Amino acid sequence: MTTRMDRRRLLSTAVLGGAGLVGATALGSLAPEAAFAAEAQAIEPGAPDPNFAEGRISKISAGTLLATGSDGVLHAIRVTDGTSIWKLYPTTFDQVAVGDGLYARGVRLPDGTLAADSVWVNIVNVHAHIAAVGRNTLHLDHKGQRIVAHVVPGLSAAVYNSTPAVSDLSLLKVGRHVQVLGAWHPDTNEISIATVYAAA
Repeated sequence: MTTRMDRRRLLSTAVLGGAGLVGATALGSLAPEAAFAAEAQAIEPGAPDPNFAEGRISKISAGTLLATGSDGVLHAIRVTDGTSIWKLYPTTFDQVAVGDGLYARGVRLPDGTLAADSVWVNIVNVHAHIAAVGRNTLHLDHKGQRIVAHVVPGLSAAVYNSTPAVSDLSLLKVGRHVQVLGAWHPDTNEISIATVYAAA
C-alpha cells in the first residue's frame, strides 16, 4: 500500500531526524515574489498565519533561527537540508547572520517551532518613486524616505508592463512609480535589486 506524504509530515520527518529527504526548493518556489504570496488555506480574518513568521534574527543555534517579530513575538525557526533559503539569490544556511531580517513559511511542530520549507532573508518589497538614476543605482523616494537601490549585474531584472523580466533597466526614468523586490543591507537605507516592476 502506498502512503502519500503531505508537506506537514515531510517537514516533520525532516526536522525529527530525516533531514536530507528533499532538496532545496522541492516544496515550492523560492522566487522573492513567493514570500508575499498568500497561502492556500483558510485563516480567520485578523488571525495570524500559524505557518508564517517574520522578524529579525537574534540568535542562530544548531539549525534553529531565533527571530523577534515586528509584533515582539519570539519565533523559533528550524532549518533542515530541505529548507530553501533566499538572500538575493538561493543560498545556504551559513550565509544567514544575526541581525538579518527574515520571512519564513513552513509548518508548526507541536512545540511551536516553525519547520521552515522556505526562508527569505532581508527581503524587501518597496513601492516608491524614482528620485534619481545613477550608473548602477536607483535612488528611491519611499513615503518621504530615501532608499539607495543597487543594481546587481547579471542578477537584477526589470518587468515592464507585466512582460517577461529582462536585464535592461534603461527604461527606468526619474519620477516613475516602481515596485522593487530585493534584499536589504541591514542597518542601512540600501538594498540590492532582485526585480523592479514598472511601466515602460
